Amino acid sequence: MLRNYNPGRVWKTFRFLLTVFVIVRKRERFLYIRPLDPVAFKQTILYLGVSFIKLAQVLATRADFFTEEYLRELKTIHDEVEPMDRADFEIMYNRAFGTVRPFRDFVHTPIASASIGQVHSAELDDGTKVAVKIRRLNIEKDVLDDIRIIGIFLKIFQPFFSRLTKNSLEAVLNEFASMIVKEVDLSIEMDNLCKFREIYQLNGIRFPEVYSSYCTSDALVMSFETGMRIDDKYGLARSNIPFPTLMDRMISFYMEQMLVCGLFHADPHPGNFLVGDDGTLIVLDFGMVKRLSNSTRVAMIEMIKAANEQDFELFIASCKRLGVIVATAREDQMQELAERMFDIFGNENLNATTMQNLAFDLLDSMRELPFKIPQELVYVMRASSLVEGLGTTFIENFNGIKDILPVLIKNINRALGAETRLLPTLKSELISLPLTMRRLKIIITHLSEENLHIKLSGETMEILGEYMRAYLKPIGRGVILLTAAFFVQNLSFSYHHEIAVILFIFGVLQLFVALK
Repeated sequence: MLRNYNPGRVWKTFRFLLTVFVIVRKRERFLYIRPLDPVAFKQTILYLGVSFIKLAQVLATRADFFTEEYLRELKTIHDEVEPMDRADFEIMYNRAFGTVRPFRDFVHTPIASASIGQVHSAELDDGTKVAVKIRRLNIEKDVLDDIRIIGIFLKIFQPFFSRLTKNSLEAVLNEFASMIVKEVDLSIEMDNLCKFREIYQLNGIRFPEVYSSYCTSDALVMSFETGMRIDDKYGLARSNIPFPTLMDRMISFYMEQMLVCGLFHADPHPGNFLVGDDGTLIVLDFGMVKRLSNSTRVAMIEMIKAANEQDFELFIASCKRLGVIVATAREDQMQELAERMFDIFGNENLNATTMQNLAFDLLDSMRELPFKIPQELVYVMRASSLVEGLGTTFIENFNGIKDILPVLIKNINRALGAETRLLPTLKSELISLPLTMRRLKIIITHLSEENLHIKLSGETMEILGEYMRAYLKPIGRGVILLTAAFFVQNLSFSYHHEIAVILFIFGVLQLFVALK
């Protein structure tokens, strides 16, 4: 089908990406085309559908890219669309369950409808009430088509970006593409849910039960969970469930996910969290799940700890390990970043508004500084901002950073891992000592034979690359000017000789400045 490639849709995709490009580059226009205003930008996203709605939700966390006016509109985009028509639904239902009819009763009117699928209530043959999620017809193809179109236009825009901006944009788009391809496969969501049920057996937290024998890539069958939305302030008040208690539970849960286990629910908007009558937090929707590497987890912990203690050296070291600070950042630029972070942690009088303003100012300042947001942190930022959004909405003077610190400090040993404690560390070092000595012997042998090879780190290669680019640019300009001078000299038009001389002089000057 060519409907995803029709000229009107391709043009709107171009306008969407051009707007992103112009805003990030702080330009007024590109190819004489102005960016969409915030409202038109939102309307274009809604028109383009599933992939762009999901991408917009990620972009809504990027205050280092977008101005406040655009962020305000992006944050109002919700993943709620019209249900499938009956014909499309019948195709997907039959594809999911075939001739097997596991349900005694099935309610065709969905209780929720999103861009990837819709959820129905049903009863199994034994009377068990379940929730059945069925994905939309052709959703995989639609998503892959969108990723392909975005990739084509990104290649067109890439030469106009600085390397750091290009890296950050690529991180967002690559992470988005990887995530959404997984999200449309409901068998992956089933696996994610099973992992959460196995790993996070926490008091006050509950996950739906999976009926795996009925699950496929097209359908997910799980226990039907009832409760109030976590942002139902009046419902919680009627049930005498204090919201601060729920928020503490949410913070502890996300601390456990991001900083201890590394597997985290990356889409914590209010619709994905219910509260049972007994105050239990019920977690839904496991399509968007991310895993953090151990090195990233440890670096995040060190960065938060260093910012709280205003330890400049540890803060910069942890930021470098995270990849936030690039190798070419100057000392004064790193100092500026650290001071802004220390302001957020150190000001006892911060309320929700001023803390958020400081955070936005920090990200806004990063547009002009040699910093980048690595791929792994894109969804950490999204999840953190959504969790904090719940707190700032319902708790006066809630400060997401300060309120998480006591929980983090209390669990610092668990977060860093048992292997970082003294006795396990000594045991590990003693076990690895023979291998270390063998490696040392190999190095000495290679050195004596003049056969030692040194592998440069990515940071060192980045520095060398910057120096080479800075060194070769004026040489390239000089060579181009000299070539142009000889070319013009051989032409026949008025003042060609004078123009050739001027080009030659400028070329020589460029080479002289570069090579001196």
